Amino acid sequence: MAAALIKNFVPLFDRILVERVAAVTTSKGGIMIPESSQKKINEGVVVAVGPGARDADGDTMPMAVEVGDKVLLPEYGGTKLTFDAEDYFLYRDSDILGKFTD
Repeated sequence: MAAALIKNFVPLFDRILVERVAAVTTSKGGIMIPESSQKKINEGVVVAVGPGARDADGDTMPMAVEVGDKVLLPEYGGTKLTFDAEDYFLYRDSDILGKFTD
């Protein structure tokens, strides 16, 4: 059901909706890693993208990312949104640090 809600959600202007990549909870050997020892992952996948910000002339500036891009997120910031118990974060296009290419 969360997927249906997200399909109907369109960020405004230069905002991007991102789902953070889940932290690794087990080691390669199968040992459970306690939450206090897990590293915070600053990576995510773009779920929705707004149309873009407007410049001084009123023209829409293109966004730097597209839906499905894997991006590097800032350590702090973003607005947390919850859809059906799933957490997503809303960032401005300029807040995204970079995107990973294949």
